[in-house]
Amino acid sequence: MANDMTTMTMMPPLAIATYLSVLVVVISIASDVIIGVHSFQVAVRAPAAAAVSINTRSSSSSSSSMTTATTSTCCRSSSLFAISIPISPSSSTNNDDINNSNSSNNNDYVSMTTLPRHPTNHDANEILSRAEKALQLMHEEVLASYATSSSSLDGMGDDDILSQSDATDIIIDNSADSDDDFDEDDEDCILSNLLTNNIESSVYANSYVDLGKVDTVGFDFDYTLVTYTTELLSLIYDMSLKRLVEEKEYPREMLSAGLKFDPFFSIRDAHISCMQFMFSLPTLGLAVDRENGWICHLSYTHKVAVAWEGRHRVSRPRLVAEYSGKRSLSPSKRKIRLKPLNDLFSMAECCLMADTVQYFLDRNIRFCPRSAVTDVLGSITGTHISGEFHRRVAEEPERYFEQSPHLKKVLESLKQSGKRLIFVSNSPFWYCNAGMNYVVGPGWRDQWDVVITSAGKPAFYTEDNRPFREVDIVTGKVKFKQVDKLEKEHVYTSGCLKELIQLINWRSPLSFSQDENDPPYNDIYSPFTSPNVMYIGDSLFADLVDAKREFGWTTAAVTPEVGWEIELQRKKEFIIADRAIEMLLNTLRLYQQRLGTDLRSKEDLEVMDKLERTVSRWRDEQTRLLGNPFGSVFRARYTPSLFAHSLRRYCDLYMSNVGSLRHYSPHHRFYPESPKLLSHEIRGSNPECCESYLPIS
Repeated sequence: MANDMTTMTMMPPLAIATYLSVLVVVISIASDVIIGVHSFQVAVRAPAAAAVSINTRSSSSSSSSMTTATTSTCCRSSSLFAISIPISPSSSTNNDDINNSNSSNNNDYVSMTTLPRHPTNHDANEILSRAEKALQLMHEEVLASYATSSSSLDGMGDDDILSQSDATDIIIDNSADSDDDFDEDDEDCILSNLLTNNIESSVYANSYVDLGKVDTVGFDFDYTLVTYTTELLSLIYDMSLKRLVEEKEYPREMLSAGLKFDPFFSIRDAHISCMQFMFSLPTLGLAVDRENGWICHLSYTHKVAVAWEGRHRVSRPRLVAEYSGKRSLSPSKRKIRLKPLNDLFSMAECCLMADTVQYFLDRNIRFCPRSAVTDVLGSITGTHISGEFHRRVAEEPERYFEQSPHLKKVLESLKQSGKRLIFVSNSPFWYCNAGMNYVVGPGWRDQWDVVITSAGKPAFYTEDNRPFREVDIVTGKVKFKQVDKLEKEHVYTSGCLKELIQLINWRSPLSFSQDENDPPYNDIYSPFTSPNVMYIGDSLFADLVDAKREFGWTTAAVTPEVGWEIELQRKKEFIIADRAIEMLLNTLRLYQQRLGTDLRSKEDLEVMDKLERTVSRWRDEQTRLLGNPFGSVFRARYTPSLFAHSLRRYCDLYMSNVGSLRHYSPHHRFYPESPKLLSHEIRGSNPECCESYLPIS
């Protein structure tokens, strides 16, 4: 150590900083590997119902992580591991297009953990050598840990594991550990939880939300209060295909060509659970290009990250050529060409679009892509408007509706806390009634203060000349009489928010603690135009955007993909890839720091190119593991997707299903994980907390 210090005193300041940076990274990497593996083993030994989450930290806080590392060995924030108990060790079958450039066999892992070397710069090679050793050690340790954990799960089938822990709704449950005496490890664990957020959520916050200040909660119906079995999208697909043939005179041979709804899109013959079925073909954040019939996945900057023509992935050169050399369209052209796919019903729309294009391509049938897109979208819309599939579903609710065992408990909890409940759906009453009777029971309307069906969102928010009409709950017919007030246990149709405000003179029934000098809460916010109204729905643009943008409501999105992706991220391959990417990016930063500010030589750039290609391969591996042609709903290749950007912008909360709310008090306060927007900002500061309801000056 003395020799090292003597050497350091003879080094220039920049070299000393670089030396210390390398030392910090290496020590951090080593401690992360050891402690992350130990934490994973502790988590595996815990009951399956008590999933322990170990969250990631920013790569810019290496030195602070070292302090945390010495503090706790049972619950720790780690830059190398984010491990919880694997809930369902399911396998994914890749499509051929992705599999051509991605493979998960051992040889590929070896090549992806072997880093290049600089031909002359030995200082740079020292960084590369140490990073390579740490990368390989991390890979080996994670595999060893999973091998150990798998033996503890031997004899347990998927159903056994799922019966102990909700795969889409994992939270920490410490009810079984109620001892008053804490040992040293318990104290370390508590301290670690205070230093870093190790608590896994079922409801995720983008902004500060105090449920205690929310006095009115509104709900959408489809994919919010009710979810559907795997047969619904097949029904919509079949009906729409038949409509294409019969009304638009598409080739009748399409009906006998074996075209069926395929949740895997281009992933064939995969064995998955019912839950996985629903999320194998994500449509949130996708758009159909009317000009060429391509299905595109957009980034938050509106760049086309991935596109598919029929069942084949569009090559990058074609992407660049089609979209002006930059893989994006101008705002004016986007509005004309791209039709967003915004909800889970769009899964059938997406699949039928791809199958129709592929049918024509396979048979060399000339067609106009714009006309094909218009016809497919029209057939899907016609199926919805006709009410044909609604009638089928209402006739067999047990076939098409999923049971929602926790929904009734959530509604009762909200109602008992003094909150008002409003039901606002675009579906007709008789259809909503069939679904709610099945999932809640015949007396479902007793809990609701207002029930509005066929609301026509988003026009319900933005148009002012839509009067309410009352619906006969026996016949389902709309009554002619004028509606002067909205009454409980009655059902209404159409309407608009302006009419709702006029017909209901609601003031907040809740008492809020406030300073004696503060104005009364209801003088600050008028009813239905404030954060004291929360609306929960699945469609960003039909349910939530205008509610947030025009009226300042608190908005909560039901996003089932959250639960599915969390499960996938627990796979050992995904964890290895995620930590490898972080380590390689840190290596690139340190490598450039070691090179200094001089002009880069050809050899310097070649090493960087190889490292970047390795990062790209690890990212491709993550995409492959997600098991669908477009990758993550929340990521467009390397950047946040357009959907993720919109979710962050317009939604205060998001969750995998409404049942997730059962884990929280009606007075729970949600704090955002991190409002960090720019790279230089300190992670973890929450300046907006507790400001949402401060008096307005």
